[in-house]
Amino acid sequence: MQIQICDAGPWRSLVTTDSDRMKQNAAESAVSEIQTGMIVGLGTGSTATFATSALGKRIQQGLKIIGIPTSTQTEAQAKSLGIPLSTLDEYQDIDLTIDGADEVERSTLNLIKGYGGALLREKIVARATKRLIIIADESKLVEKLGTRHFVPVEVVPFGWRVAARKIQNLGGEPSLRMKPDGSVFLTDGGHYILNCAFGLIEKPAALANDLDHVVGVVEHGLFIGMTSEVRIGGAESVQVLRSERGESA
Repeated sequence: MQIQICDAGPWRSLVTTDSDRMKQNAAESAVSEIQTGMIVGLGTGSTATFATSALGKRIQQGLKIIGIPTSTQTEAQAKSLGIPLSTLDEYQDIDLTIDGADEVERSTLNLIKGYGGALLREKIVARATKRLIIIADESKLVEKLGTRHFVPVEVVPFGWRVAARKIQNLGGEPSLRMKPDGSVFLTDGGHYILNCAFGLIEKPAALANDLDHVVGVVEHGLFIGMTSEVRIGGAESVQVLRSERGESA
């Protein structure tokens, strides 16, 4: 894995916390990599929102790209900023995707994603992209996945308790994700999400494979061997972590 330090990007906007400033710096650094003519995957979540905003500013400055949003939330934001959009049906090959992560394993750049509820579409786009740049603040770097967060697992509503029991047998503690109003959270695809606590994950690739074989599981938030680089925002600079695409643990 290669480590590089670069200056924060040239754009500035109002931020409310130091963490927001770090996320913005990482986002602007990543967006500076986008060139005219690219097909660009647009991630989902609080950090990815900064990237979409920075991309909107570059569009206003004359950059010409086509964006592929990973959620209805991102689609709405991109449209409001004048970013031209299309779909994977039209463009199956994506040049660059910028997205956030909930945890980044320092040694492998494997990820936990899905707190924003868009993990299925995010993983489809990640698999279709040539270069996946993850943006985050320093709090997202961990030595082992599962240090701070659970693994989101997207399941079909029919028989979801059966899938939950199978996940328990794998060592997880699943709980159904609910909305603040007490109703069940639904993804853009109409699925449920199980928040599954596994504790420290010693072998994330093996766990990902096990989850792939649970009937009723649509997708899970373990992103193994997909990351091209991670940009960690600091107050004044951005740390760039790179690894070989396809590396896993």
